[in-house]
Amino acid sequence: MEYRRLGSSGLQLSALSFGAWVTFGGQIARDEARNLIAAAWDNGVNFFDNAEGYAQGRAEQVMGDVIADLRLPRDGYCVSSKVFFGSLEHPAPTQRGLSRKHVTDACHAALKRLRVDYLDLYYCHRPDPDTPIAETVMAMDTLIRQGKVLYWGTSEWSAAQIGEALAIAQDRNLYAPVMEQPQYNLLHRERVETEYAALYAGAGLGTTIWSPLASGLLTGKYNDGIDPASRLGQESLGWLQASVLGDPAQDRLGKVRRFTALAQELGESPAQLAIAWCLRNPHVSSVILGASRVAQLEENLRALDVATRVEDAAWKKIEAAFA
Repeated sequence: MEYRRLGSSGLQLSALSFGAWVTFGGQIARDEARNLIAAAWDNGVNFFDNAEGYAQGRAEQVMGDVIADLRLPRDGYCVSSKVFFGSLEHPAPTQRGLSRKHVTDACHAALKRLRVDYLDLYYCHRPDPDTPIAETVMAMDTLIRQGKVLYWGTSEWSAAQIGEALAIAQDRNLYAPVMEQPQYNLLHRERVETEYAALYAGAGLGTTIWSPLASGLLTGKYNDGIDPASRLGQESLGWLQASVLGDPAQDRLGKVRRFTALAQELGESPAQLAIAWCLRNPHVSSVILGASRVAQLEENLRALDVATRVEDAAWKKIEAAFA
C-alpha cells in the first residue's frame, strides 16, 4: 500500500481507501461487510469512509460493529462521517443541514454508531444555503477543540464556498477545512483539475475522491445494456443512472467503449486502469473504493501496480479517448 498526506496536514492516509456508500446497511449482509473490512485492512487500507445519510445511519452502525469485532487498533485506522442529509427518511428542519445544532447532534450520533470516541475526518456533505458558512466553521472548530473531531472538510462544495470557509477560519483563528471529498473520474474531472487548482498550493487542500469508476460505468459492464440487478439497474437508484450516463450529447457510453477497448489492448482490467488514472493525480490524497464482494475489492486494490506499470504513451491514448 502507498500512503499519502492529507493535503498539507500531517495525516497519512492509504492511497486507496474503502467506503460504505450503497453497500453497507442495505445491499450486503453484515458477514460480507466484515469480510470486506478485514480484506481492506489486510491490504494496508487505513481509511474507512462513511456518512450519516448512508442507509439512514445503518451503514455507520454496521461499520462500527464490524471494526469492533475485528478489534482493529484505534491508532491504526481512520474513520469518517459526513453531515448534511440527516439519518431519517423525512428529517425535521433541525435533523438535517449544517446548523450548529445538527452538526453537533450528527457528530454525537456518528460517534455512537461507529463506536469510537472521536472522528478522524468529518465532512460537510453538501453546502447548506440555509446556514451561514461562519456558523458551520465555528461548529466544526468547537468539535475539534472538544476532541470529538480531528480534521474537518467539505464534500462537493464550490471553490468559492471553500475559500469563504478558509477566510472565516483565518480571520477568527478557527480550525479551517483541510480536505474536500469530490467526485473524480475519467468522465468527471473539471472541479478537481480546474476549479480547485488554486486551493492545493494556496490552502493545502487534500482530496479523498469518490466514484473513481463512475458507479461502475468505467468497468465496461454497461457497454451492452443495464442489468436490472446491477447498481444502475436498481429502481431506487434511478436518479443515479441518469447522473452517470449523462445526456445523449455527452456520449459517455461511446467513450467508455473506446476506453475498455484500449484496456484490452494493453492487457489491463478497465476497473484497475480507471482507478490507477485517478491515483496519477498528485492532488488526490486517497481514492475511495466501494465493493460488495471481497474478490472485487482485491481486484481494485491492484490498481496501485497498474499506476506504476502503464507507460506514458498509453495514458496519452486514454486521455484522447475521453477528449
